[in-house]
Amino acid sequence: MSCATFNVGTSLNLHGCTKHGVSNSFQSVFKCAAQNSEPSASVGIETKNNSRNAGIASSGNATCISDLDVYDGAAVISFCQKWGVGLVVVGPEAPLVAGLSNELVKAGIPTFGPSAEAAALEGSKNFMKHLCDKYDIPTAEYKTFTDPSAAKQYIQEQGAPIVIKADGLAAGKGVTVAMTLEEAYEAVDSMLVKGDFGSAGCRVIVEEYLEGEVSFFALVDGENAIPLESAQDHKRVGDGDTGPNTGGMGAYSPAPILTRELQSVVMDSIIMPTVKGMSAEGCKFVGVLYAGLMIEKKSGLPKLIEYNVRFGDPECQVLMVRLESDLAQVLLAACRGELSGVSLNWSPGSAMVVVMASKGYPGSYEKGTLIENLEEAELVAPGIKIFHAGTAFDPEGRFIATGGRVLGVTAKGNDLEEACDRAYRAVENINWSGGFYRRDIGWRALPQKQYATKG
Repeated sequence: MSCATFNVGTSLNLHGCTKHGVSNSFQSVFKCAAQNSEPSASVGIETKNNSRNAGIASSGNATCISDLDVYDGAAVISFCQKWGVGLVVVGPEAPLVAGLSNELVKAGIPTFGPSAEAAALEGSKNFMKHLCDKYDIPTAEYKTFTDPSAAKQYIQEQGAPIVIKADGLAAGKGVTVAMTLEEAYEAVDSMLVKGDFGSAGCRVIVEEYLEGEVSFFALVDGENAIPLESAQDHKRVGDGDTGPNTGGMGAYSPAPILTRELQSVVMDSIIMPTVKGMSAEGCKFVGVLYAGLMIEKKSGLPKLIEYNVRFGDPECQVLMVRLESDLAQVLLAACRGELSGVSLNWSPGSAMVVVMASKGYPGSYEKGTLIENLEEAELVAPGIKIFHAGTAFDPEGRFIATGGRVLGVTAKGNDLEEACDRAYRAVENINWSGGFYRRDIGWRALPQKQYATKG
């Protein structure tokens, strides 16, 4: 295969790495170079809005194009045609909901990512919930409100803990897990009265509180779906799952809670009914379904909490370093409706990612703080890869932090304990006074003694 791959992204550097024992199977997409047994002649392009990810820019395998507006479909199409792009992977949710895939597909450009209509699975939690109701997909009990008084009355009847969600896209910050009634009322006021989330919060979902979250991913071609490996995220900002929700402070794969038997249940009761339901609704889904699940304690069965219609951060990091199949070929098969019979190969063992974030996140934080010793940190043990999310170069060419979640320090190991040890060793070798991280990533699956002691 010799064609350019165009990766539309907004924050996370998912370029591959072939050194330090990290799997290179995904370099064809996230390094943006088509993998081949011969040296690739592909051109790699990573696109952002007015930003330049320092990790990708320094990888030597991809080019950041910072002046291309990914919301301008005509400009993106012209760019793809000029460079002979053979596959577009749309990373973030906003361009998907805005219809970028629709325009690219109409222009005949193979695109991995759902149409605007299908992206409503993430763009509107109310849409997703109604689909679950119609096609008997198990989900957490809920009610939808636009009136704050009615929402608060329902919350009072249900009691706490309870979950309040903004209906629309809120950059991963539109969910409040309220442990008290007062917290729940404040969340309702924030969304429906104060308008803190704009149009995304004009409608809220009030949902039952469940424990035992796990992430499940499937690639979909419109009619067929194949599962990826399982992963477990850590949403709360603080150790012991305390503090506000974030986009994710770390993850590991595989997730022991999601057994092979349970994965089959998820495919049969959640993923395939969703795929068939979307097809029946006239909006076939092509892309990745990232299902946020809760495993109910009493029944031991999964319930769907939410869908993302993209590879999620930080789970994607641990999945990609374990994937041994050529991802570009698989994504192209999905674009062509040819996933039936496709299987994926995974490396044995485990992977873990520890997110390093700017102090103050998920609230306000300082930008421009200096980050040092990244290259040395990748060398402290085999199988380490540091992914960049919110980084840039200062005038002297040094790495600086520009975002909330800044680095995804990822490691593979023969088992989860080894992966954890390697990831935290790398973290502790990074010099960044403006950052912090959770010290207990993997606590659900590891003994207490395994937790890191520094931070």
